[in-house]
Amino acid sequence: MLVNWEWLSQYVRLDMTPDALALRLALSGLNHESTQTVGKDTVIDLEVTSNRGDCLGHVGIAREVAALYGLQVCLSEPKLVESKTPCSSVLKVTNEFEAGCSRYTGRVIRGVRIGPSPEWMVRRLQSIGIKSINNVVDVTNYVMMECGQPLHAFDFGLIHGGEIIVRPAKVKENFVAIDHRTYVLDPSMIVIADRDRAVALGGVMGGSQSEIHDGTKDVLIEAADFASLAVRRAARSLRLHSPSSYRFERRVDPAGLDWASRRCCELILELAGGELLGGMVETGSAPPPRERVVIRKSAIRRILGIEVPWKESIQILESLGCEIVGDQGDSADVVPPSWRHDLPREIDLIEEVARIYGYEKIPEDVSVPMTPSAKRPKDILLERVRSVVVSAGYEECLTPSIVTKQLNDLGSPWCDAPAWSTQTPLLEGATLLRRSLVPSLLQVRHFNQSQSNAGVKLFETSVVYLADGKRGPLPSEQVTLGLVSCGSLREVRGIVEEIVERVAGSLPVRFEEYQHPMLADGSGLRLALGDSSLGWMGNLHKRIKDQWKLDGDVTVGEVDLDRLLESIQLVPKRNPISPFPAIVRDLNLVVDESLRWAKLDETIREAAGPFLSHVEFREIYRDTKKDGDGKKRVLFSFSLQSPTETLTSEQADEAMESIIKTCESKYSAKLLV
Repeated sequence: MLVNWEWLSQYVRLDMTPDALALRLALSGLNHESTQTVGKDTVIDLEVTSNRGDCLGHVGIAREVAALYGLQVCLSEPKLVESKTPCSSVLKVTNEFEAGCSRYTGRVIRGVRIGPSPEWMVRRLQSIGIKSINNVVDVTNYVMMECGQPLHAFDFGLIHGGEIIVRPAKVKENFVAIDHRTYVLDPSMIVIADRDRAVALGGVMGGSQSEIHDGTKDVLIEAADFASLAVRRAARSLRLHSPSSYRFERRVDPAGLDWASRRCCELILELAGGELLGGMVETGSAPPPRERVVIRKSAIRRILGIEVPWKESIQILESLGCEIVGDQGDSADVVPPSWRHDLPREIDLIEEVARIYGYEKIPEDVSVPMTPSAKRPKDILLERVRSVVVSAGYEECLTPSIVTKQLNDLGSPWCDAPAWSTQTPLLEGATLLRRSLVPSLLQVRHFNQSQSNAGVKLFETSVVYLADGKRGPLPSEQVTLGLVSCGSLREVRGIVEEIVERVAGSLPVRFEEYQHPMLADGSGLRLALGDSSLGWMGNLHKRIKDQWKLDGDVTVGEVDLDRLLESIQLVPKRNPISPFPAIVRDLNLVVDESLRWAKLDETIREAAGPFLSHVEFREIYRDTKKDGDGKKRVLFSFSLQSPTETLTSEQADEAMESIIKTCESKYSAKLLV
């Protein structure tokens, strides 16, 4: 924000030097960038943070100076002479987009004389980097830089039908701005139109078809409150930034809109003449009164660590424009001014007290009471999960929650219901809330492959959005771990098993066969915990690999971390180590090709008896000449150990015999000796 010293002195008495004021403003939060001389004017460049839109005008800076130095702001009310002809007799305003424009006002001045602006206005505008155009356009810029409220002047003679319509832009609607470039709009953008075409892009820039020119006789003055998010999206999407969009993005004073409109009319009548029609035409209503915020004396002392006199704290808030509606001596009810959107809480008021009182008055060694906090169970869970996955060589990703239709069409094992969509795309082509992390991770894998990094292993812990009806009309937000690996399915399963063990100890998780269009036939596994699903994994289907042109093996999987959180062991339990030796035996069974290790492992554990401590898969071997087609040999080992005694060979033989007989009975397995 460039501040002209002479211009600023119009609103507040400046007895200090520019350097002294710049330092004081910097200490209060308005960082001083530079001070320079432009012609005969001294100009101070201040860095205004995004929450201080009220300081994007000379009046806002004057309020800051007045609060810091205990001065008064001199701001007079505009004096207007209106004709008996009502403005509503020639102008009609319709608002079809109240979400984008909460209030729109218009005033009409007839018979203006377009010409150059006076020297004082040209000099002030040029000193802060604004080129002089003509007396009417210069007034709109002058008032914007005076109070921070953007305005726009239309040639009313070029407004078809004398009607203004505030509406969303049409799909791929063309708009020619005053920079004489054509922009393609979308329905998220605010259009100011007449009866036939768009004449301005709300909050961003006016149109060339209705701009003020040398032959303009009648002028329409627009003052409106456009939604900051809609203006920001439009400016960024079109790469069309302006001083107006900069201010609307940071929010303007809704209660100051009428003052700015009247001030603009006052200056136009003074510099360009003309007749102001009576009243104004508007849609919407004045903003509701601000809610009260309670500030406590004890809270000021506790937060700042020093004692600020209560009377001085109240005076500081009043100097900033706050209204004190109740002072109880140790607390007060405060109504923030309309131009301070950043003061909705007590902590914000306390910050204002500290800022104006002076940060330099707070000692560096002041003691501020602190309360130790503990990690949430969710934080402990995520820490353990990341530790396991990173240790396995995986790289963490952060991908957007909004995905394209192409990614969404890969499906979700969690929910068959359609994905939720957003009204406006937050990313190009992305409008859908993701139902799975895997599609986004596949996109990252594809990008890495294009950068000659095909062997990357990826994971993400984030939220997926499921329309499963658990939260009524809103989607359920499930915290999920997503994995995409170039390794084998056994590796991914081992990682998941390690995660479960690290988080929940000996949780009885089952691996069951699972089918999904995303997975290759016969490779899918479902992690079951009781009657609920804990996760899934498998090899990526060839169709999807070809679609994304992925090389090599691709294994994918997800784990429901919310479900795992329900069984977390915050304090790990020690598993006692038996002092007695273990007996290890190997078995080699011939089984059907279709038998999965998960089923065989489950059967072995059931049949081995109470002394089984460990089962380990070794390898699979196929010999069709000896075993026949559709058969495979599964080699595994198991360990037997007792915590109270040394096991005998007879006990080990009994356990092995039980395993062999059970496998023969259930799967027609044959023992190889």
